[in-house]
Amino acid sequence: MPSLTPRTLATLALAISLALTGCSPAPKPPQKGPREVGIITLTPQPQTLTRELPGRTKAWMSAQIRPQVSGIVKQRLFTEGSVVKAGDALYQLDPAPYQATYAQAKAGAAEAKATLASAQLKAKRYVELAKIDAVSQQDNEDAQASLYSAEAAYQAAQANVESARINLGHTTITAPITGRIEASSVTPGALVTASQDGVLTTVQQLDPLYVDITQSSAEVLRLKRELAAGTLAGADQDSVNIDLILEDGSHYAHAGQLQFSAASVSESTGSVTLRAVVPNPDGLLLPGMYVRAVVTAAIDPQALLVPQRAVTRSHSGATSVLVVTDDKVEQRVVSIERSVGNQWWVSSGLSAGDQVIVEGGQKVRIGDAVSSVKVQPSAGPAAVASN
Repeated sequence: MPSLTPRTLATLALAISLALTGCSPAPKPPQKGPREVGIITLTPQPQTLTRELPGRTKAWMSAQIRPQVSGIVKQRLFTEGSVVKAGDALYQLDPAPYQATYAQAKAGAAEAKATLASAQLKAKRYVELAKIDAVSQQDNEDAQASLYSAEAAYQAAQANVESARINLGHTTITAPITGRIEASSVTPGALVTASQDGVLTTVQQLDPLYVDITQSSAEVLRLKRELAAGTLAGADQDSVNIDLILEDGSHYAHAGQLQFSAASVSESTGSVTLRAVVPNPDGLLLPGMYVRAVVTAAIDPQALLVPQRAVTRSHSGATSVLVVTDDKVEQRVVSIERSVGNQWWVSSGLSAGDQVIVEGGQKVRIGDAVSSVKVQPSAGPAAVASN
């Protein structure tokens, strides 16, 4: 046997090593198990549906002060911007002409009373004389007629006295209601006339206040359709609270109460007016202020809420979520219309008991097998404003 050189031996060893390597099996890739995802199980819960609507504040009561008799203003008896009580004197007109008229009316009534007394005595005497034929029947009848005329004259005189007394009283102009009084449009020395168009001042009661809220007829129709379909339950009007958002974005501290809803639609604006009563103990609200009113419209007793982070939106605007069905990932297209805190109120596409993926959804694909772990859903507020 010929001897092998070192180079030949090295080549032979390399060939044997390569042959052995080719016969051994290739290493297998590590086995992948189902990915873990966090889910929540949808549970129906009652939710209150609200509407944020524009509104204007109005005084609870407002009285425009006008004179009921003509005269010269002698005094203004109030401080502008102060609170006056019902019956407080506001203006004093010159009473002299009306005092004279009142005195004259009383004198006329006294004269009529004396004439009546004389007519009563004469009529009584003539009745007795007529019985013994001491006077003619015609004279007796004339005496009775004079008595009736004297009675009517006395009643007219008394009416003149009362009218003069009322006019004299109207020279003191008083506040008809309790409230805050505005600036005066006249000063002492001004001539005012009875029932004039221009107001002297205005008194407004500001606690409580009205808030007139407008809601479009389209929203009313949509709400009525949802109520008729049974999707929503109607709210009890006697217990509907109104929350106000002021012009600076702050929330008003006192809740109001819905009083009534108009029975007709405005032809000019196409809206329905709602009226609420709002406490105003601090005087923060003034008539004519613009506010946003959050009004309870209805209640959904079976609302489904999904965390906003679980919802994705495509380029076309379609919204969808990933759910776990039989331990596999499935995509559901959903309809969402309203937000509740950090959750979406889902109107269609999901059902109670569905397991929605809220964590790990970016790491899985549709159809993947997954391992589900329940996570604690975040609580949302009880009320929601519609979009």
